[in-house]
Amino acid sequence: MNVLATDTENSAGSQWAHRLGWSLIALLVIGYAVLSHYSASSPNAKGLGAALSLGPVLVIGVILAWRWTNPRTALLIAAVLGAFVYRYWAVIEENYEWGDLAQQCGAYGLVAASFARSLFGGRVPLCTQLASTMHGELSPLEISYTHRATVVWMVFYALLTIAILALFFVASQRVWSLFVNFATFGLIILMGIADHAIRLRVLPRHPGGGILGIIKRSLIG
Repeated sequence: MNVLATDTENSAGSQWAHRLGWSLIALLVIGYAVLSHYSASSPNAKGLGAALSLGPVLVIGVILAWRWTNPRTALLIAAVLGAFVYRYWAVIEENYEWGDLAQQCGAYGLVAASFARSLFGGRVPLCTQLASTMHGELSPLEISYTHRATVVWMVFYALLTIAILALFFVASQRVWSLFVNFATFGLIILMGIADHAIRLRVLPRHPGGGILGIIKRSLIG
């Protein structure tokens, strides 16, 4: 009984730690979006905007260098990047909007490319991979649906990338910032809800699939 109670407590603690981790990530994303929009809306916050635009790229670059090379090489790369940023900070600060554009288009474009890549070369469509990981062997109907869902998500992210690029040139920086920092997340959530609703009608055997199912599983294990 004591062993069973201990296992239950450990499982509950693990779930709470999982939820806390995802909650912190959500808070970081929201905080980043709010600060990014503030920097785009305030003429005197270009330094903050440049730091927010460049910071994630530099951190990811250093982490990848640390994983793919030895520590000395990674430290050298970090030092060179730091010297470059220090030397050209004025230029970066003045033109950080272009860095934001590259970051946003690059992120959503890579997601679209990931969905697209899984559709060719005899690969398993990405939505089919996710569904089979969550539910095991899929029926022919489920495989057909998840293949079409992969195409739809690919098109969605491709259109999102195009919209971000187009708005950058035709709208004000403030409007563009509102779109990339807030509206995009709303659109992704709406797509996830639509996907979930269609799955409930087409694939009633697995009501917990799709993006919403993945999010739920990430939160509660």
